[in-house]
Amino acid sequence: MNTRTLNKTLLAALLAAGGTAQAGHGNGDFTTRARVLSSTPIYDTVNEPRRECWTETVGHDTHSARAGGNTGGAIIGAIAGGLLGSTVGKGNGKTAAAAVGAATGAVVGDRWGGGTRYESHPQQVERCRTRDNYRQIVSGYDVRYRFQGREYETRLPYDPGRWLTLNVGFSVAEEQRGRHWKSTHNEWDD
Repeated sequence: MNTRTLNKTLLAALLAAGGTAQAGHGNGDFTTRARVLSSTPIYDTVNEPRRECWTETVGHDTHSARAGGNTGGAIIGAIAGGLLGSTVGKGNGKTAAAAVGAATGAVVGDRWGGGTRYESHPQQVERCRTRDNYRQIVSGYDVRYRFQGREYETRLPYDPGRWLTLNVGFSVAEEQRGRHWKSTHNEWDD
């Protein structure tokens, strides 16, 4: 099929479609409708992370504290240690053993009643973590439609439904410019 016949056929098809079309602004453009054959959603996966926090009780936080000296325990320990030491030695050794026993007994007695105390307090701690939250969103539609007996495809940001409105425009092909109609022969000059 030559270019002239193709242009005439295209012009006739466009004018025939004008029955369902609305007139444009005199520049060869108009709108018409095409039957939608399929509209397939396109999904994108997006991540919207969520922060989750909670409060929990953690172990026991142990603190130690040294109690004040136990004077009564030191005195009783010194007496008991002195008596115990004096029974061990003979002569001058007896006195030395009593002194060592008294000193040791004083230290033991001091620590026995008071010494170090341990206190524990449960702690409330806030814990947080971030969890991925993936979801699918529709980002557009792959649309197949039929116009003038031919099938076409396009991608749209919306679902067009059963019909798609088309903006149709045409202009004279470049090779036709500069040619003149010979009215005497009812044909184009070449």
